[in-house]
Amino acid sequence: MTNANSTNPDFPEYTWNEKTKSLLLSSFFWGYIITQIPGGAIAQKYGAKYCLLIGLLLCSLMAILTPYFAAIGDWPLVCALRVVQGLCQGVLFPSVHTLISKWAPVDERGKLGTYTYSGTQFGTVLMLGSSGVIASSSAGWPGIFYISGAVGVLWSIVWYFYGASTPAESKSISVEERKFIETSIGSTPNTVKPKTPWLAIFTSIPFYSLIFVHCAHNWGFWTLLTEIPTYMANILKKDIKSNAVLSALPYFVMCLLCYVFSFIADLLFKRGLSLSTSRKVFNTIGQWGPAVALIGLGYTTDATLAIVLLTITVGINSATYLGFQMNHIDLSPNFAGTLMGITNCAANVMSIIAPLVVGFIVTDEENAFQWRIVFFISAAFFFTGNLLFCLFGKTEVQPWNNGPVSRRQSTREAENGTARNGPVEST
Repeated sequence: MTNANSTNPDFPEYTWNEKTKSLLLSSFFWGYIITQIPGGAIAQKYGAKYCLLIGLLLCSLMAILTPYFAAIGDWPLVCALRVVQGLCQGVLFPSVHTLISKWAPVDERGKLGTYTYSGTQFGTVLMLGSSGVIASSSAGWPGIFYISGAVGVLWSIVWYFYGASTPAESKSISVEERKFIETSIGSTPNTVKPKTPWLAIFTSIPFYSLIFVHCAHNWGFWTLLTEIPTYMANILKKDIKSNAVLSALPYFVMCLLCYVFSFIADLLFKRGLSLSTSRKVFNTIGQWGPAVALIGLGYTTDATLAIVLLTITVGINSATYLGFQMNHIDLSPNFAGTLMGITNCAANVMSIIAPLVVGFIVTDEENAFQWRIVFFISAAFFFTGNLLFCLFGKTEVQPWNNGPVSRRQSTREAENGTARNGPVEST
């Protein structure tokens, strides 16, 4: 949109400076953070199907309208549109978590959750690899918005007819499969939806460990993806932003390793590895591995080695899909969407703060020592977040899963190792 020389020159070119471009890129997250918690609560109360449908459909339609908004209102109108897009997309992850909690049997949560969220990496690879081609074609840069928006609208239509919030609402599965899923997760079609136990949630130590590990993950992960290209361009003199293959490579490896880790986790589970141990082992791989690699990136002087380290680091991070990212459902299947909304809201605040801290520390982009400080801070977040998760994280269904309970009842159930929806696995 700002460089006609790199795309089809027959379309408008906007003279937006770096400050304006940064504002446009960040404006999405202003709305994204706001609807995280409400999105989880709405999906929990009214069903995730329509919450997901409305959120993605509106976001797709606004993607299609982006070129028009840019033409009639320049960057201020595009900025406003992206804020609204963020508001719409803020409900997606809480809704997906709610769906997984209603559909995935306990021993298949990690596998089905990984398959589901690997789609985010696949979509990123697809768009990074095709956007340059589309922009250079007869469709120009507006084609990127038209095509991606149209795909979202098409998905929404398919989802409307075939999606379902719960197995009981689905018309495409057998009675036997529905009963199997409902028995596995301990729910019935006539289950009364409990009130959200806000006090119990915000006084739960396992949940606080989940918040912190999610925040630590976002700090480290977004430092990797947003700052490493700048570091490599200035310190190692390697520009990977302008290379679509190198830009997409980390996401591609992450998408592939999702399935590798899922297969290994499933194999270990069948051989008797407990759910608690599995969550913590894979989360350790996904966070302490990148912590070590970040420190290594700070000292390497070889651009090729740096790209290999970056790719492996982002790929290994996919192990967290089998770690903390499914823990919301472990703690409370009934309120998984709400828990995801809370932790993802807090974590995305870290996504905003992290680049600001980098800007404060790195006053000279060609100073390797300043970049090492940034990497050490991110590695410390990865290390501390996972350590707290390993020490205080739980995989037991919490006593407040079925709604507010008295302190005495909560204590008694915790001591007995049971929740009101049945026995739970010991950690």
